[in-house]
Amino acid sequence: MKVNVIGLGKMGLNLVSNLLKENHEVTCFDINEEALKEASKMGAKAVSKIEDLFGGADKSPSVYWLMLPSGKITNDTLDLCQRKLASGDIVIDGGNSRYADSVAHYYKFKENNIHFLDVGTSGGIGGAKNGACMMIGGDKEAFLVVETIFSSICVVDGYLYCGAAGSGHYLKMVHNGIEYGMMQAIGEGFNLLHHSSYDYNLEKVAKVFNHGSVIRSWLMELTENALKENPKLSGISGEIPSSGEGKWTIEEMLELQQSAPVITQSLLTRYSSMDQEKYGEKLIAALRNQFGGHEIPTTKKVD
Repeated sequence: MKVNVIGLGKMGLNLVSNLLKENHEVTCFDINEEALKEASKMGAKAVSKIEDLFGGADKSPSVYWLMLPSGKITNDTLDLCQRKLASGDIVIDGGNSRYADSVAHYYKFKENNIHFLDVGTSGGIGGAKNGACMMIGGDKEAFLVVETIFSSICVVDGYLYCGAAGSGHYLKMVHNGIEYGMMQAIGEGFNLLHHSSYDYNLEKVAKVFNHGSVIRSWLMELTENALKENPKLSGISGEIPSSGEGKWTIEEMLELQQSAPVITQSLLTRYSSMDQEKYGEKLIAALRNQFGGHEIPTTKKVD
């Protein structure tokens, strides 16, 4: 099929590679000229103006796939698409947009008889290039038109039509919350092994865990890879950024009055890791001194 791709970051560029490998015809746009050159080398038609993607002669219908960061840039681009596209066209948001935003976009596009699919994309940059996992929400009618795209670029059994608008991004949101918790458990477990009295080779531990154990997984394979490349994790600050989907998952948990303590704690750990000032911890140390005379640890002076 003919696919217009908007956004050639790490995920978008690898998606283009995957689409071309599966013999889809790709036209693409990005503000980054180097990314456009790279896509062109792969065999895609690269355009320097987003307007050049719209209004082509072929209308059977046209498919537009966005791979952009969530938030303003995605929302603004979708608003532009709403003004430029024709009745029957199909828009796919394959980024990590908030599901409520996707529901709102679905109804906006529906006013002009334009189809909107929200697609949660998993598998990382390798998956985007070689076979992804995708979760699709929106009208089934539109999904069936482009299902051949999903079946060709995803791994076997690696795509799911989820149902109504927003369901794809909702599922990906919860997926990412689960991912936070799984990574937190791996980090905590290997931290215990690191500080234990035993001289474990943690790369080999990850390897044996991933061969026949109950906790074998791709994340464990990646743990082995990371420790092989950098056994002491030298030069890594320990700060853990969060993309926002863990926070959205917890907000949804609160809205539904459910319980997700592991996912919640994993997000709080990420927030704590980013706190360089540690004002709260300093105050606790000062309070211990106030009521118990405990010594207050001080920062080391650098000569």
